[in-house]
Amino acid sequence: MLEVDNLECIRGDRSLFAGLRFSLNAGELLHLQGHNGSGKTTLLRTLCGLIVPSQGVVNWNGKNIRQQREDFAAEMLFLGHLNGIKADLTAVENLRMICHLEGLQVSDEDLWQVLKKMGLFGHEDLPVRVLSQGQKRRVSLARLLLSKSQLWLLDEPFTALDKAAIDFLQSVIADHIKQGGMVMLTTHQDVSLTTGEVKQLRLGWKKDGDV
Repeated sequence: MLEVDNLECIRGDRSLFAGLRFSLNAGELLHLQGHNGSGKTTLLRTLCGLIVPSQGVVNWNGKNIRQQREDFAAEMLFLGHLNGIKADLTAVENLRMICHLEGLQVSDEDLWQVLKKMGLFGHEDLPVRVLSQGQKRRVSLARLLLSKSQLWLLDEPFTALDKAAIDFLQSVIADHIKQGGMVMLTTHQDVSLTTGEVKQLRLGWKKDGDV
């Protein structure tokens, strides 16, 4: 379980959010909303330990994430606005490097199959710098098909994707949730995944409520 208690983050001399409390359990999706500048990306970066909050605590399974950095890192995957891939490497080489850094034992055949599923057949061995923005995004998102992490923190994952890729990504996220995974995401796009009975958290109101 991810638990956030009395969280506050300050940027410059402005408090982006304060008194934030919510939890996320296995098999749940939380849709993080808010206008540009409301602190969505800051919150996600705080939850994964990249930003130290001004106040409050983030707990993973009842323990502060800052007291279990390695264990929490193994259970969490964060994908931000930037794709986090090397332009001079091919798609396969990028995935191979990512797997090595994350300690994942994956064969090259598996990497090629993952990229095929992501709609990159025929582009696997091209330098990423020659790919379109949508194709670069697919290379980055391919990490989700390889991930063993329970908690996914996704910042605008549908950006630059066409409808087919958006539908496929929604199915990947939905499958992860069905298998007991946990997902917190932001998106400016209307997708069916964030409708219905899913948790909603909106930043930027006069007072942020509990979820």
